[in-house]
Amino acid sequence: MHIDNFIRHLHAEKRYSKHTIIAYHNDLKQFNKFLKESYNICSFVEVTHQIVRSWIFELSSHSISANSINRKLSTLKTFFGYLRKNSIIIENPLSKISSPKKNKRLPEFVIQEQMDELFINIDNDKSFTGIRNKLIIQIFYFTGIRLSEMTHLRDHDIDISRQQLKVLGKRNKERLIPFGKTLAETIEEYLLVRKREIEKKEEGDFLLITKNGKKIYNKLIYRVVNSYLSKVSTLQKTSPHILRHTFATHMLNNGAELNAIKEILGHANLAATQVYTHNTIDKLKTIYNQAHPRA
Repeated sequence: MHIDNFIRHLHAEKRYSKHTIIAYHNDLKQFNKFLKESYNICSFVEVTHQIVRSWIFELSSHSISANSINRKLSTLKTFFGYLRKNSIIIENPLSKISSPKKNKRLPEFVIQEQMDELFINIDNDKSFTGIRNKLIIQIFYFTGIRLSEMTHLRDHDIDISRQQLKVLGKRNKERLIPFGKTLAETIEEYLLVRKREIEKKEEGDFLLITKNGKKIYNKLIYRVVNSYLSKVSTLQKTSPHILRHTFATHMLNNGAELNAIKEILGHANLAATQVYTHNTIDKLKTIYNQAHPRA
């Protein structure tokens, strides 16, 4: 009952995304199962910080990464905070829990030369599907938006004359993102072909649709991105998020200010954006080693 009420709270009051709510729900069901099987506990009132620590040990023993464990602990902290706020428990057991240290994983990205090669070959297909797929790649690389933000783009979110688009990001935070002439021209080309060749089958004015006239979906976008990136890059991961990393890295490497990248990406704090600065340092080291006579 408490879990169901909490999930409704996240949806109705906090307005968390569907993906986040599913993750929270799965974490809580997993923890609840652990309580019943390991301690025969059916009430969250009985949970102590020692029990939470034993769950952490249980997760670690199954080779669950520190990042995943920290996410689950964040779920518990929010959940027990909700219970405390509603006077169901007196103390949040997570207040005495320290998160496991994360393994620093630097974001992967496609190098500039490979992106240049991709865009040289991307113009060959002039069909609706070809132009739409080119637009998908360009939007990711030219704006750095998230996959969920792309699938929800509508025609009225695009202002070609001002060369900017509007997205609704995490926590329903709206932001405006500038783009250049190249993307503006591709959008115009796509809209003309879409109007001429495709009959929309769903309500709403979603920008990106399938050749059957329906709203585009995540798996299709993944296939498009993987198809293009795998031709120019040897990265194991070729997901849409790689293009977001690539956008941020290339912008920083070419002189963009960190705060500007933060605003464009829609990060809540600067720390989330600073992870990309390692690539700038790598570039500086390369230049230094090539240019300094005694390096």
